[in-house]
Amino acid sequence: MKKLLTLGTALILAMSVLAGCSGSNSDEKVYQIATDTTFAPFEFQNKDGDYVGVDIELLAAIAEDQGFKYELQPLGFNAAVAALESNQADGVIAGMSITDDRKLKYDFSAAYYDSGVVMAVSASNDTIKSYEDLRGQKVAVKTGTEGASFAESIKDTYGFELVYFDESPFMYEDVKTGNTVACFEDYPVMGYGITQGNGLKMVTEMEKGSSYGFAVLKGKNAELLEKFDAGLENIKESGKYQEIIDKYISAE
Repeated sequence: MKKLLTLGTALILAMSVLAGCSGSNSDEKVYQIATDTTFAPFEFQNKDGDYVGVDIELLAAIAEDQGFKYELQPLGFNAAVAALESNQADGVIAGMSITDDRKLKYDFSAAYYDSGVVMAVSASNDTIKSYEDLRGQKVAVKTGTEGASFAESIKDTYGFELVYFDESPFMYEDVKTGNTVACFEDYPVMGYGITQGNGLKMVTEMEKGSSYGFAVLKGKNAELLEKFDAGLENIKESGKYQEIIDKYISAE
């Protein structure tokens, strides 16, 4: 009987050790990172249906440098922000402009790209060439973007009406069909889209805008933010950062 008890105790201890070992692996943190779905060249799907772009490759390079794991959630910009605010995501990387208003709700990484806003019209439109030409017209913007914020800041001055879209391709199509006469978009996004044949053309100089940053909910995931900043600095020093930027934006 004593031998049986000893054997049973040994088995229980062995199982406990094994459970502890497997638990340490399963407990490894996997961050949920939300992103946009169509904001080329920062995030978009290639012909194989895989998500690619500046943000996607930067995140992968930083995660590899810092040794953390993540799952990408391509949700669309508004849904990505909503997921962050409802604790369904740990962070957002989506060409997100660092603004004073957003700093009230989110903590941002160091800026990883300096952007700006430009106005574009249909490639066949020769009548809209400046903000003054927008008076009495409808203009398209993407909800939650810096392009929308800029358009909102000047719409009363130039007397135009805004029409909101959740996705850039729908906004572009609306301009091409003439339902709206122009749209405001981030410069590198519009520049890349034009090279890919989106049917639009830029008619204004770039308005200097905010920089893009990786965001977490204010007061949360400080460790993830620190890892992002450290990784960003490392890949800049190694040349990997510039390699990624040149791959998507060097022609701008």
